[in-house]
Amino acid sequence: MMKETAEKKKCELVEKLGIHLEIKEQMAPVAARIFSYIILKGKQGTTFEELVSKLCASKSTISTHLNHLQDLKKINYFTKTGDRKKYFIVNKDTMIQGITTLIEQWKSEKELHADILAYKKEMNETLDSENKFELDFHESFIEFLQGAIMSISKLRENIINNKY
Repeated sequence: MMKETAEKKKCELVEKLGIHLEIKEQMAPVAARIFSYIILKGKQGTTFEELVSKLCASKSTISTHLNHLQDLKKINYFTKTGDRKKYFIVNKDTMIQGITTLIEQWKSEKELHADILAYKKEMNETLDSENKFELDFHESFIEFLQGAIMSISKLRENIINNKY
């Protein structure tokens, strides 16, 4: 009974994560479900046959999307001695690249807000009190981005150092 509940939960999560990945990563629905399933299988990986069975899709559809995910370097595979099957897993480098991109976007956005803040501070010296710019938003947002950058940078380092 407990195994059935865990399997049901995994199916629900595959669907929920799949929808998220469709939107965030602009993936095709089946590719998003495959990637979700692989994420939820973890280090043990999953086989082509298991994906066909669990996702109820044709062999050609699963094959096409697996190849595409490999081309995108989102997944890779390993084999086991004496076993001809491929076990698909998430490519750790893809996560690191995604986090690095996010950090760069946040740094760029922080720099833009710092420039805007500096401009508004300078303008405030020439404006009368009723027309002065409000600076709190930019100051708070810069502080938020700095904290977010530090936090996700730490996560990135932990992934690099195999702590996850």
